[in-house]
Amino acid sequence: MDDRITAAKQALGRECVILGHHYQRDEVIKFADFRGDSYKLSQQAAQAAGRYIVFCGVHFMAESADILGRASQQVILPDLNAGCSMADMAEIGQVEDCWEQLVGLGLTSDSGDQVTPITYINSTAAIKAFCGERGGLVCTSSNAAGAFRWAFAKTAKLFFLPDQHLGRNTGYAMGIPLADMVTWDPYLPMGGLTRERLRSARVILWKGHCSVHQRFLPEHVDNVRERYPGIRVIVHPECRWEVCQKADALGSTEKLIKMVMEAPAGAKFAIGTEIHLVNRLAKQHPDKIVVTLDDSGCLCTTMFRISPQHLCWALENLVEGSVVNRIAVRDEVKYWARVALDRMLEIQ
Repeated sequence: MDDRITAAKQALGRECVILGHHYQRDEVIKFADFRGDSYKLSQQAAQAAGRYIVFCGVHFMAESADILGRASQQVILPDLNAGCSMADMAEIGQVEDCWEQLVGLGLTSDSGDQVTPITYINSTAAIKAFCGERGGLVCTSSNAAGAFRWAFAKTAKLFFLPDQHLGRNTGYAMGIPLADMVTWDPYLPMGGLTRERLRSARVILWKGHCSVHQRFLPEHVDNVRERYPGIRVIVHPECRWEVCQKADALGSTEKLIKMVMEAPAGAKFAIGTEIHLVNRLAKQHPDKIVVTLDDSGCLCTTMFRISPQHLCWALENLVEGSVVNRIAVRDEVKYWARVALDRMLEIQ
């Protein structure tokens, strides 16, 4: 399989660029021309020179690549079943219904003049377009604080979706009390909130989460400290607030990698993020102790669906002149989603 993938890559040459998310399995990511988290790969997708962008990630990432790429480029997702449970938790119809209720309560207008919507990049193109059209933007875990500052410079209130934990952790780190942040449950009347709570809140969070990072619990932090005295606990801000409060540091995927890379020999880390990345860091830094925060191993099952077989199949089809599993965002959605993504790329 490795030989076939290598041969197909060589045959395609510069016409094909393979992007690989850090959570990919080793058997796949070793073929990536560029590796990164969502933010870094978004930038690389926008700058990619190849005619074909083969995205070894999940569906929303491939959508972002298509939005940011040139008209002459085509984006391929090796397995269409590679989705994102978090992105699926914010369905466009539910989000539009929520917004209509906020407008009905007089909290904002259709254009978002009193509430700025921000969507985490782990969302569908339709949600990104929704935010772009209403004066909002996209953010990643790398620049969520910058997105909050950008939004608060416009309006006194913001609407953050779909990951409640990233929104809560970001707001709290910026000095916003938990009492000033509320969570909208799309399956309850008026989000399960009162008119007064919605009026007083500075941040309205969508009730969504990452199925991987939600599995980390406060007791996991206590247990790992007991087993490894002096260990440094570092976690992704998609983890629960209670876990983040017990951790020594929070960081995006890129930041977590940097922390381990720059630490001296003998350093000890327990990392609260996807298991493939943790195992890869442990192999790359044998002079340090790197363990997962949860021994059960938190695997991103949808990312794992991108296999060497799928990658090989997609590449060999390209060699034969056939484009399979193309991800193409509709023009009317692409315009406003591009606006929201361009705003993201401009902030720090």
